Amino acid sequence: MGKIADYLVLLRFPGLGGLAIPPVIAAMTVETFDLVTLSLLFLLGAYSSIFGFVLNDYVDIEVDKQSKELKDRPLVSGSISQQAALWICFTMIMLTFVTFFILFYGETITALRFSSVLFILIAWILGSIYDVYGKKIFASDILVALSVAFIFLIGAFALNKEPTLFTWIIFVLTFNNLFHMNAIEGGIKDADHDVIMNVNNIALRFGVSVNQDRLFIPLSFKILSMSVRLSSILLLFVPFVFFDKPFYSWQLLILGIASAGVLFFSLKLLTLKQFDRGKIRKYISIQSFLRYSLVPLMLLSLIDVIPALILIFLPIIWYLVFTPLTGVKLLQPRM
Repeated sequence: MGKIADYLVLLRFPGLGGLAIPPVIAAMTVETFDLVTLSLLFLLGAYSSIFGFVLNDYVDIEVDKQSKELKDRPLVSGSISQQAALWICFTMIMLTFVTFFILFYGETITALRFSSVLFILIAWILGSIYDVYGKKIFASDILVALSVAFIFLIGAFALNKEPTLFTWIIFVLTFNNLFHMNAIEGGIKDADHDVIMNVNNIALRFGVSVNQDRLFIPLSFKILSMSVRLSSILLLFVPFVFFDKPFYSWQLLILGIASAGVLFFSLKLLTLKQFDRGKIRKYISIQSFLRYSLVPLMLLSLIDVIPALILIFLPIIWYLVFTPLTGVKLLQPRM
């Protein structure tokens, strides 16, 4: 069970319920609800996430060795070989092309479908640059955010459907969320050992620091974080103001509560004074689960209640089912 648990951790398997879902949401914005098609798009999202995380862990082995909290990572501890990690990355690339073949089988390869293949290639390139050179390139978090945003678009373009305004709004939201997750949340989480490795990231450039377990987060960094969060929340409410779409009053209420929850735990993270990686991970995980509910709530009147509930609860149920298999405590991922 130990080896299986290590592979599940390396693949970030408990998180795939949320990480792999962006192309599925894109498909729903163009009113596609066929279960087989959505499953294939989910697989494309999963392969891309696994590729990115495993490559990142492979590149970061020496950096992660500097942190005592990360010594149990499969590649750092040696429980999974570096060669196995590279084979996983190669396998994800091959499976991606196989899945595209199945998705396009019997269909005309239009400009839109061809664009979806280009998007995955662009996503791989941007993600790989981030994984390999990201610690030397300032603001490289933009690269990984763009990478995932392009993966999101695959869900519409691969189906030969023109993106809607909802699609483009969620494209921007995807970018914002990934940028915040990497630049803000990741910058705080890794502030203790990033400075040792001379990482050139936004958090350190803004002055985030750890001194004898005391965490310092400057006001400028807090403003950046809240600017990203508030701009995302404003975008969530754009359809209700400018689009002629019916919606439920309780839909707005729940969306407002969930948005407030994201802001609350963002502030909890930004106001930490003690560097406690366990608490930081917990706040990041809670934000993630709340964040997963925002877009489905926005789309609820477009995609209907049942699909929205599936999008909201799939990441949570997936996480609760698979996390115990990794031997990791809930809300305490080994990341």
